[in-house]
Amino acid sequence: MNRHFVKALAASVLVGAAFGVQADELKIGYVNSDRVLRDATPAKAAQAKLEAEFSKRDKEMSEIAGKIKAASEKLEKEAPTLSESERTRRQRELVDQDREFQRKRREFQEDLTQRKNEELSVVVERANKVIKQIFESEKYDLIIQEAVFAGPRVDITDKVVKALNAQGAK
Repeated sequence: MNRHFVKALAASVLVGAAFGVQADELKIGYVNSDRVLRDATPAKAAQAKLEAEFSKRDKEMSEIAGKIKAASEKLEKEAPTLSESERTRRQRELVDQDREFQRKRREFQEDLTQRKNEELSVVVERANKVIKQIFESEKYDLIIQEAVFAGPRVDITDKVVKALNAQGAK
């Protein structure tokens, strides 16, 4: 039994030593995609473009929500003095207005999400080209974008952001 343990221990030491040598030869990089999409100039330009494109609709949605809320508060305040038929009619109007508002809000969110995906896909495509250029020029063996933990020694996110910024917000 001891002899098997010693053989297993020796084998694991040899494998560990071999892996250690190989690990020193590997050049690995890590890119934090969230930081790239938050900090790079093209990503900021895309965000500003989206805000400009959707700010008017967002303001309209806020105004509609405010009007519905004001009408609801007015109905609640006046309800005791209204006839049953008038109260029911105004409640129905409020429900219809709210239903229409919810439909418009869903459409707004869907449009915003679609445009955001379109704009971000352009930024992601550019970032991937930059990552590939860094991969090839600096002779990396592996560059990953998703990791549980990555040390600062392998984090090349700043290089990617700087390269994207150097290209400008084309």
